[in-house]
Amino acid sequence: MRAKKHKSGFHLVGYILFLLPLSVFVAAALVIYDGLLKANFGGGLTAFFMLLYLLFATLIFVLTDIFRRRIMIDAPVNRILSATERIAKGDFSVRLTLEHGYEKYDYFDAIIENINKVANELGKSEILKSEFISNVSHEIKTPLAVIKNYVKALDNPAVDEKTRKKYIEVLTVTTEKLSDLVTNILKLNKLENQALSVDKTVISLGEVLRESILQYEDLIESKNIELDLDISDFEVVTKQSYAEIIFNNLINNAIKFSNNGGKIEIKLKRGIEKAVFTVKDYGIGMSKETGAHVFEKFYQGDTSHRSEGNGLGLALVKRVIDVLGGEISVKSKLGEGSEFSVVFKGVING
Repeated sequence: MRAKKHKSGFHLVGYILFLLPLSVFVAAALVIYDGLLKANFGGGLTAFFMLLYLLFATLIFVLTDIFRRRIMIDAPVNRILSATERIAKGDFSVRLTLEHGYEKYDYFDAIIENINKVANELGKSEILKSEFISNVSHEIKTPLAVIKNYVKALDNPAVDEKTRKKYIEVLTVTTEKLSDLVTNILKLNKLENQALSVDKTVISLGEVLRESILQYEDLIESKNIELDLDISDFEVVTKQSYAEIIFNNLINNAIKFSNNGGKIEIKLKRGIEKAVFTVKDYGIGMSKETGAHVFEKFYQGDTSHRSEGNGLGLALVKRVIDVLGGEISVKSKLGEGSEFSVVFKGVING
């Protein structure tokens, strides 16, 4: 987006009003000197009267300038200072009206406009932060409540060994879920405060993808999922840990939303100066409405919570791709599965 060019603040009428009295005083000084003082007084007295005149003229100009500054400079500056003080105290509802219309737009108007933009963005950020904290609190409270209840149940001496083992399994799964939640929150926080520059290296993208798939081998076998792989080998300039976040989350999602005995297709193909990674499942799919919000933090299309998750995985993937300068898209139909496509840039050879 191009920055708006602002006028320098030159106003012809203002300069005329400033120069006109000056011209009158100079003309009056010449008239007084030539027509009155020079003819009637000696050199010393003439100089004295001229000094008094100049002092009087200077006083008039100083008072005029003070008045001008109070109206044209001090008033807008005080408005701006008052607004910035309110913003600094957390009041992001501050909005200032412009001093002039566009035809007389000056630097004060530019500053006021920028302050309004800053206040608006800070207000949005405050709302997002409040929503984020609320969502995090909710997501953390649920597993903590489960842990508390099951620990209390384990403390009961009447619980038999079989039930005790079942409770311990639930506690293990719940703590892992809580750990994943905290890890994803920390990763998102780091990425959202990430500088635009990212340390990239040359990696074999196909090799990284295969390693990611191997991590889910047991889970794939437990759900008896058929895996169809089509992975090409080439090198890309990117950040390996970010590529792993993308692969791991999308593969995990495909497994999570696939039915037992289902099928998942994973492809990695080289294009012109780019690589395209796709993962397709034939599971529960999602509606068009869910697809529109699927990359938002804490959004979960499966409101029944039939599958485990905290709504951060895809938000994390989207943020990583934004930082890398890539692209992600999704095609899905309810009851027929989903297909996620990611474009990596920076392919260097085959």
